[in-house]
Amino acid sequence: MTQQPPIAYVIAGSEATGGAGIQADLKTFQQLGAYGVGTLTCIVSFDPANDWGHRFVPVEPQVIADQFEAAVATHAPSVVKVGMLGTPATIDVVASSLASRPWEHVVVDPVLICKGQEPGAALDTDTALREKVLPLATVVTPNLFETRTLAGVDAIGTVDELVDAARRIRDLGPRYVVAKGGVELPGPDAVDVLVDGDDVVVLTRPKVGDERVSGAGCTFAAAITAELAQGADVRSAVQVAKEVVTQGIAARVPAATPFDTVWQGAYRR
Repeated sequence: MTQQPPIAYVIAGSEATGGAGIQADLKTFQQLGAYGVGTLTCIVSFDPANDWGHRFVPVEPQVIADQFEAAVATHAPSVVKVGMLGTPATIDVVASSLASRPWEHVVVDPVLICKGQEPGAALDTDTALREKVLPLATVVTPNLFETRTLAGVDAIGTVDELVDAARRIRDLGPRYVVAKGGVELPGPDAVDVLVDGDDVVVLTRPKVGDERVSGAGCTFAAAITAELAQGADVRSAVQVAKEVVTQGIAARVPAATPFDTVWQGAYRR
């Protein structure tokens, strides 16, 4: 008998091009040696006839609950990543499901808005995520826009401001906050900060181009999840995730869309 792989569970949306969402999560799990299990919350497809805008279809809450029930009964995962949720009803059922059993780690990639959602609906979703899901998180991984929104600040232009915003988000409940500056924070480096109370770790790598690459955020949080499932501590998991994304962006996959996508298969330890 071979040693059984660790289980990495993800609750997230499908992104039809394969560049992000649960497709990117499962590829990341596989690349890092974890067995991926997934629950689908929504289906997103880009509309090539409408400036590649999003077409968003939520999964019925009961169907989400049924998937969760089957997944945890089959594999009893101890580590879960939460990605795209998309509606207050989805957030309600996911938060209830997560709270129904103990977890060693809950990694939240706080996807706040999907182009095509009505502004009012997006605000309701943001509020529900902040109130019901973030307090359950061990680790939360907002990008720069999400960091500004969750922290309630208008602008972030320096690493110190990024750290301050991460501390504000930590006050919402998560134990660790990884605020990602990416290509949008001024300067030659892609800077992320890991904040745990008074402890701050700054992770920097030279920027690989000046444009955002689809799937980078999903891959980052999924890599943390896979490493935690294998027993890594949070700091080590975040450092591996930074390398996975950096290498994946460097080996990006071109597409007919206005953006390239991360290639998870490029990562080598």
